[in-house]
Amino acid sequence: MTHIIAVANQKGGVGKTTTAINLAASLAATKRRVLLVDLDAQGNATMGVGVDKYALKRTTRDVLLEQAKAAEVAQFLPALGFSVLPANADMTEAEIKLREVAAGDFALKTALAEIAADYDYIFLDCPPALSKLTVNAFVAADGVLIPMQCEYYALEGLTALVDTINKIKRVINPRLEIEGLLRTMYDPRNNLANEVSAQLLEHFGDKVYRTIVPRNVRLAEAPSHGLPVIGYDPASSGAKAYLALAGEVLRRHDGGQLRIGDAG
Repeated sequence: MTHIIAVANQKGGVGKTTTAINLAASLAATKRRVLLVDLDAQGNATMGVGVDKYALKRTTRDVLLEQAKAAEVAQFLPALGFSVLPANADMTEAEIKLREVAAGDFALKTALAEIAADYDYIFLDCPPALSKLTVNAFVAADGVLIPMQCEYYALEGLTALVDTINKIKRVINPRLEIEGLLRTMYDPRNNLANEVSAQLLEHFGDKVYRTIVPRNVRLAEAPSHGLPVIGYDPASSGAKAYLALAGEVLRRHDGGQLRIGDAG
């Protein structure tokens, strides 16, 4: 069974793309078949896995506008063990044109239906906004993984995101659930972070992943080298956190275990 997971938060700078890349890489290290779909015009996920967004002939935009098949645009990255549907600034055009199409909310779902069986996990890296592209991701996905910093405005933004998820679940995609909430860039010495973390656990219970991603320099450096952190510094605290998260994801879905030997 294919699990399609949107990685979303309308607030930027919370570790959304970092999570999409590193969770994809960590699951690929356990021999799962993984596709990372970049839906952001900034193309950060594309660059973060070592693909030059400026040299692309075709992108996710072409797939959404039915000018190419997803299988034709997806690039397998042998060194990383997973595939990517890349993106660049052309995604802005897709955002605009999908608003003009009657079934514009279903473009991604339709495109992925042709290739979903080829993957165990498909991660959708959403733009930092509740845009038409984010709606496409929510319509196509089974679940939404929400990375968030434990800071002052986090809960306020989370309310709007959850409202959107519930609306799409009610009106368009009854399968859609909150996959989980991931605490990122966490500093346990920060009292506010601990308070917000406690509130998340109180309101969302076991939807909050036990894994906490710490602030980690190696995690921040890895994208500039076009690598996930397990390829850049597998001994770092960031790499260990995302491998632990991959283990949680596997256990939640099918009781699978993270095979440490495979991840090495």
